[in-house]
Amino acid sequence: MSLCILAGAGLMRLAVAGFTLSWTHSIEKTRWEEDWLVAGEHLTLVEARIESMGAGMEPGEGARFDGTWWRWTPRVPPLPEVLLRRSDAIPQGWGLCAGGECRRIGAAGESADVVLLKACD
Repeated sequence: MSLCILAGAGLMRLAVAGFTLSWTHSIEKTRWEEDWLVAGEHLTLVEARIESMGAGMEPGEGARFDGTWWRWTPRVPPLPEVLLRRSDAIPQGWGLCAGGECRRIGAAGESADVVLLKACD
């Protein structure tokens, strides 16, 4: 399986089994990260973490603090796709790290306001 990233007319295919999605919260200005697996035709969220708590940044049930991050396993069923909508509040977009390589997606000035992540062959 691969991860397909669709933004506007562009398509990027990454032959990876998992990826980390990260961004800076628009109000609290703190980092948020999520680890995802690409499994079959779905994306599965396996861990979420935040550096600090604040408005809209409450850790999930069972969260534990490791000295740097609040970590937890979200209770979200496997998803056929994940849609990311660009906001002027976070003009830098998202970071996506997979296969030892990181890239910026959905940043202001790019052609697409929506980025679609999905499993693909």
